[in-house]
Formats: sequence, C-alpha cells, structure tokens
Amino acid sequence: MTETDYPTSESFSRAFDPEVVRRDFPVLQQQVHGKPLVYLDNAATTQKPQAVIEGIRKFYAEDYGTVRRGVYELSARSTRMYEDAREKVASFLNAPNSQEVIFVRGTTEAINLVAFGYGRAFLKPGDEVIISAIEHHANIVPWQLACEATGATLKVIPCDDRGALIMAEYEKLLSSNTQLVAVNHVSNALGTVNPVKEIIDKAHAVGAVVLIDGAQSAPHMPVDVQALGCDFYTFSGHKIYAPTGIGVLYGKMDLLEKMAPFQSGGEMIETVTFEKTTFAKPPNKYEGGTPAIAQAIGLGYALDYVTGIGLDAIAAYEQELLEYATQRLLHDVPGLTIIGTAPEKAGLISFTLADAHPLDIGTLIDHEGIAIRTGHHCAQPVMKRFNVPATARASFAFYNTKEEVDKLVAGLHKVIEMVS
Repeated sequence: MTETDYPTSESFSRAFDPEVVRRDFPVLQQQVHGKPLVYLDNAATTQKPQAVIEGIRKFYAEDYGTVRRGVYELSARSTRMYEDAREKVASFLNAPNSQEVIFVRGTTEAINLVAFGYGRAFLKPGDEVIISAIEHHANIVPWQLACEATGATLKVIPCDDRGALIMAEYEKLLSSNTQLVAVNHVSNALGTVNPVKEIIDKAHAVGAVVLIDGAQSAPHMPVDVQALGCDFYTFSGHKIYAPTGIGVLYGKMDLLEKMAPFQSGGEMIETVTFEKTTFAKPPNKYEGGTPAIAQAIGLGYALDYVTGIGLDAIAAYEQELLEYATQRLLHDVPGLTIIGTAPEKAGLISFTLADAHPLDIGTLIDHEGIAIRTGHHCAQPVMKRFNVPATARASFAFYNTKEEVDKLVAGLHKVIEMVS
C-alpha cells in the first residue's frame, strides 16, 4: 500500500452542503428509540467521517509499525505518516514550524503539560496567574495546583451577566507580577467567544506568557497562531472529527526548549547514563513512550476533511444555525431561558426550562432521538455565577441542520407536556 492510496485534502474538496456532509458520517444514518438520530452534543465530542474511519482502518491493516525507532519499511511508512500529520496540524494552525507542534492525549493533557513544565518550573512566590471566570475545569485545576506548589497567586477575570469577560477588570489584574494568562477561546458552557487577541496583546505588554484553550474554537473557526501571537494553543482531536486519545499543544520554540519535560521515557531523551540524562529537542522531548500513532494519523485525515470544506464556510454556516436556533428557542419554547448571551458566540446554546431539571430534559428528549448534554459541563464556577445547578446544552456542528433545530424545539414541547 502506498500513501497515495490514502485520502488527500483534494478528495474532500466540495461546495459546502450539510446534507452532503451528513452522508459522510455513518453514525448519523441510524435511528435511536425509533427516531432519526439528532446529535447535538458536539461540544463534548464530534462524530467521525468515513474518510477518517477508513483511513485508520487501512493504516492498521496495511502500514502499521512503530515510529522513530525502526529501519524497516513499515516503521518508515508509519513514521512518515505520523510526521505528515504533524505538518498538517502546523499548516492548520499556521504555526511557523511543525517542530512546535506536540502531540498529546488531548487539551487536558496539553494544559497540564504547560502547567507542569512552565508553571511549576518558573513560577515563584509573588507571581500571579490569570484565568477567566468561564473556564473549563481543565483550565482551572492545573493552575491551582501549580500555584499551590510554587506559592504563586491565581486571579480570575470576572464575567458580566451575559457571560462576556469584563475587560476593564482584566486590565486591572495585569501587573509586573503577572507571569501567565490562560483563557479559553470559546466557553464550552456558554458559547462566549473571548477577545483573545486583545487578551494576548495586553498580557504581552506586561511580559506575561499566554495559553489559549482552543478546544471549542479550532473545530469551528479559522485559527492562526501567528496572527494571534499566543505562546501556547491547545485543542483536542475528538472535538474536530478525529479519534479520541490525540490532541495538540502548539508552543513557541523558545519556551518549549526551556520547559521541563512532563513525562519521561523512551524517545524523549538524547543520552542516558546512571549519572545524568539529557533530553531530545522538541517535539520529541514531550512525546515520551510510544505515541498514539494511528490517532495522530487520523487527526491528519480529519484536518484534511475540515480544511477541504473550509473553516470560513463552516464558521458561517454554524453561525447561521446558531442564530436560527436562538430565535426558535426563545420565541417558540415557553419558559426557556438561555444562559450565556454574549454578543460574540459560537455554535452552542445552554438553557434551562421552567419546572424541568436539566437531567430530566436530557433523559426525556433522548426518547425523541435527540442527544444533548446536561449538567455543569465541567464548569461549576460558571453554574455558580449564573445561580443554576446545571443547564441543558445543544451544541452544533456542520452536519446539523435547521430541520434538526425544529426537532429540538418539538422535543422540548413534549418535555414541557410531560413535566407539567
């Protein structure tokens, strides 16, 4: 099998049509509880196109070998395909150098890597780390632990009643003591799109390093790390139509070179003696052990797929879907309140229903074949800020349609009837 037999970005090129896209996703063709599946939990994880499924199958069936270790043909092929995937990620993010792309298990591991390798190595008493009030737990807890270990202080940018960050308060938090700012690009609980370019520029003005959690942005809008100027950017493969177990940390090379490695083992070393170990250069320095080879290659195919359609087209369509869903839910579902109404939002809606607990909403609407998320969305401080124990959340992808939004509205009407 040659690499030319695998899907290429050209094979994914098409005029964007959600109905055509839907045919590429086998899971969407099924029924649940006798109803056509309406999958609206894309902020949690996305479904996989046939091109990704088939690409991984072919790799395991015909090309699989270890990477960076063997001199035999299968190993050479696997290594080439693995590193090609890294190049695709670099191109996707417009990173200046593919060696600044680290493969990790997901966004959570990427943030922990930076919190350990940079935070614990360089923070000290008197230093300050800034996060926002609308973070996922994965961008809160690692910084709490880093601050506890080093004596640094954690500070929080507040949000207003719409779920938008209060930038005037952010400016007040910044000082010469600020060493690192870590914020999400898009809130997984509210859909708020944060002004990350402004956040980055203001942080750099006081000499701080900036990490952007891109788990909810990379699948839904163009990302250019050079234009943003961020020092670190993270995202997860499974949220961008790729397999689980693979994610990305982009980091500027000067930072990656001076940071401590997060996990030690084979292939991340240069030399080992019983007296001393020296480490390989990035990215190998941060990829100890046998990596998630097939998953990384699958991520490459997923990026081929979305870039073949075009992130601009995806973003425009999902924004149209968001606006339609917002209007229908607000106008046609009595007792529904949207939690998170910032002026800039990505394609997800968190909401509550009068007299219905979110868990009941999710359970009852599942019987209509509709999959949504319920709970605190790993964002308990957000729930506390808005004085709700939990919300229901519908989150959209480019394979969702207005007809599915209509089914969501109809399903919520049935929920209201059942709980009344």
